[in-house]
Amino acid sequence: MRKKRTLSILLTCLLLLVIAGCGGTKNEQNAQTSKKLQDVKIVLDWTPNTNHTGLYVAKDQGYYEDEGLNVEIVQPGAGGADTMVASGAVPFGISYQESVTLARTQDVPLVSIAAVIQHNTSGFAAPADRNIKSPKDFEGKSYGGWGSPVEEAIMGSIMENEKADVKNVKMINMGDADFFTAVKRDIDFAWIFYAWTGIEAELRNDPIDMLYVKDYAVELDYYTPVIVTNEKQIKDDPELVKAFLKATAKGYQLAIDKPEEAADILSKAVPELDKDLVLASQKWLSPRYTDDAPRWGEQKVEVWQGYTDWMLSHNLLDKQIEIGKAYTNEYLPQLP
Repeated sequence: MRKKRTLSILLTCLLLLVIAGCGGTKNEQNAQTSKKLQDVKIVLDWTPNTNHTGLYVAKDQGYYEDEGLNVEIVQPGAGGADTMVASGAVPFGISYQESVTLARTQDVPLVSIAAVIQHNTSGFAAPADRNIKSPKDFEGKSYGGWGSPVEEAIMGSIMENEKADVKNVKMINMGDADFFTAVKRDIDFAWIFYAWTGIEAELRNDPIDMLYVKDYAVELDYYTPVIVTNEKQIKDDPELVKAFLKATAKGYQLAIDKPEEAADILSKAVPELDKDLVLASQKWLSPRYTDDAPRWGEQKVEVWQGYTDWMLSHNLLDKQIEIGKAYTNEYLPQLP
């Protein structure tokens, strides 16, 4: 009996050792799993905000891991996201249609692989007390910007439609000042994304007048922001591009379907953000990710061609680009 009991105890201990050895601790299991994942980086265009929510959701919910990816979301370096992606330093980044278009004229191999938002939610904003109700009212006012030729060209374009002259606008470089600081200091209006700065104005109870650029010319309803990669990445590892977009699309879909949950995920990932702003912004932006498109990320040739033609007509490009090389829908998840 004693021998049998001893043998039974030994077998039980051996079984427990085998189970422990196979399973390991949770941390050991996670470490083993992470070793099997492919490390991937995506670089943001700016500080984290609700334009980027789908990325954080996909990471938090394990959608990237499901595709065999260990994704790190990083801030842009001194050269910016476009430079990092074009050089191959990182495979993916957040950019804008105008940046990709300019890059293509210089034979920089950036490719837009998904539109984050379907319609341009940017425009010129001013505190309501400046009485800027139309582009004509820009005359005699001070504009705060960053010295980009595109800013003045777009402003001049929509002003021309109302027989106003952009030369009558005082241009001031805002530097690092935010909209709310600048309008109290030395400017009357600036170019903002309503989903963030406009919503913040609402929460501050600071009424603003917002003139969306897309409302004044269909060509200005371009994609901003977009997710980009480079031609070499597509050629060398198209399956990685597909896997990354499959998981990212799921992240944005959750943000569309459950904005409160998505906002909470972003706030936990980036705790320095104002939680109230994140939630209000997410509620406003979530239905606009897909809007009237058949799926998240979809891009249309007429949007790319229209804005490219507009840039050419305003001397912002020195040559036409091959539209078909600037963007692709090929790596988006297929429609059911």
